[in-house]
Amino acid sequence: METKKGYENYDKVHVAIDCVIFGYYERQLQVLLIQRDFEPVVGEWSLIGGILSEDEDLDAASQRILKYNTGLDNVFMEHVHVFGKVHRDPLARVVSVMYYALINPIDYNHKLIPRMGAKWFPINNIPKLIFDHEEMLKMAFDTLKKKITRMPIGFELLPPKFTMPELIQLYEAILQKSLDKRNLSKKIFSLKILRKHNEKQFNTSKKGAFLYSFDKRKYEALTKKGFLFEI
Repeated sequence: METKKGYENYDKVHVAIDCVIFGYYERQLQVLLIQRDFEPVVGEWSLIGGILSEDEDLDAASQRILKYNTGLDNVFMEHVHVFGKVHRDPLARVVSVMYYALINPIDYNHKLIPRMGAKWFPINNIPKLIFDHEEMLKMAFDTLKKKITRMPIGFELLPPKFTMPELIQLYEAILQKSLDKRNLSKKIFSLKILRKHNEKQFNTSKKGAFLYSFDKRKYEALTKKGFLFEI
């Protein structure tokens, strides 16, 4: 039975926040990685992260770390898992709380990339990562794939205005497979969370494709009521 009293009798454990940051361009799902700038394994590729401060909530820390590395705030983030194997970090006893985030690379502050040594990598061409970060990335990717089959998330990865073919291409890039385009379009339209614009994009055909935008207010109202969405 545990008999220790008072926190001073326990070993100190550091809490880290690690963020798997997904972006989408060139029809590929991409991950933002950074080169570690201190030993051990200096110069090797890592997820973006930082250490929790004593006066921070976990979610606040994740937003701070994301903003420092990307210049963005108020982005879609979700907690995934906690990694706490004893020897996962050779420097100290570190427990990592892992999140994933969805951002549009067009909004990303590219001036920070040279300073931070950050780079986008296609999901199918990820370099070797430090410690257990490959396991983190796999879990975040699996979580994203499962979630997108149940809820129409992912709009954060697209420009403010997009075509239905672009939205379907995004879903195919995340799920890594071809989809029934007509059926998926019908399901998304049935939710009534898209706002159709009187504009067309002519990149893919002479006829053009109408532009849409995501109606976040309708989506949030629908989420509160509950709905069924399966791909």
